[in-house]
Amino acid sequence: MKNSISVSVKTIAFFLITVFTIGCFSPTSQAKPKPEPDKQKIMLALLLDTSNSMDGLIDQAKSQLWTIVNELAAAKCGNGSRPEIQIALFEYGNDGLPQAEGYMRMVTNLTTDLDDISERLFGLSTNGGDEYCGYAIDKSIKKLNWSESKADLKMIFIAGNEPFSQGNVAYESACKLAKEHDIVVNTIFCGDYNEGIRTSWRHGATLTGGSYMSIEQNQKTVYIRTPYDDKIDQLNNDLNKTYISYGAQGKSKKEKQMRQDQNAESYSQANKVKRAISKSSHAYKNSSWDLVDAYDEDEAVLESVEVEYLPEPMQTMDAEEKKAYVKGLTKERESIKNEIQKLSNQRKQYIAENKPSEAPENTLDQAMVNAVKAVGKSKQLIFE
Repeated sequence: MKNSISVSVKTIAFFLITVFTIGCFSPTSQAKPKPEPDKQKIMLALLLDTSNSMDGLIDQAKSQLWTIVNELAAAKCGNGSRPEIQIALFEYGNDGLPQAEGYMRMVTNLTTDLDDISERLFGLSTNGGDEYCGYAIDKSIKKLNWSESKADLKMIFIAGNEPFSQGNVAYESACKLAKEHDIVVNTIFCGDYNEGIRTSWRHGATLTGGSYMSIEQNQKTVYIRTPYDDKIDQLNNDLNKTYISYGAQGKSKKEKQMRQDQNAESYSQANKVKRAISKSSHAYKNSSWDLVDAYDEDEAVLESVEVEYLPEPMQTMDAEEKKAYVKGLTKERESIKNEIQKLSNQRKQYIAENKPSEAPENTLDQAMVNAVKAVGKSKQLIFE
């Protein structure tokens, strides 16, 4: 009798365990869904030589920033989504920087704040110094918040014109460290292509599977005026009106946005148009100070912002009125962005058909874009 009861208990226990196990792994079980994977990233660190002879290089970086951003913004991930774009900026080879820091400094960490990158670029100035490429690469790897994901595209671009082997950190060990972190080092020699090879710039790139390029740093950026520029410029003014600054730094950030429009325009209207196209892309996000972008990320932001940090028209609104106001500007902004993108495509076609034959190819923007596209394929990135 005892044996019979024992067998029955074991049988029931086995049955319950089996049912429970099947239930846990059944497609209809109520298990919590897996969190969505992080958005794929394009992470670029730009290391610029700011010694005396590099005024032309810095000028190219200022004038071509928005061309580079627009090319990056055209990238698509394998699943059809858009990658997040982060850019960091370093300067090296400048006597005005501490010798103990290898005459280099991190101007800005990896960031999505494109207005900040622009402002920092326009704040750079040149001063004679010693250029230590190995040291600069090593520090940029250690100082930046690089992703650990193998899906992300991580690249260093270092530009200069002195031998690549200078300094007390061997470029070979710095490039080895980069490779261990899945970071591709691309080298841009400002001068004769063969001289760059003789002074180890190509070898530095080869060690990580990167690209070696030479550019004429004093080459001026060529702008092509199109029939669409005036309309895009006007739409940019309309776009600016949809930004609602909030928070303690909101006002200063909004002013920075306007300054970067002016900085872009200081080169030409066409350059300002390129910035407007960047502002109409997914790459340009300002959720830290703009309520429209912040609300898009988290609707609860309207409940957390203190009244005194809201723009004047919103300070007397109730909760529903605030939502309606932000939603209205969101809809308006999307309409303006779509119109700019539409005109941008027409503008691109016009430029392709009217590009002068003497337009320079060996410039900073072309070097960077070509390198990103070459390595981007290995990360399943598609460029339109």
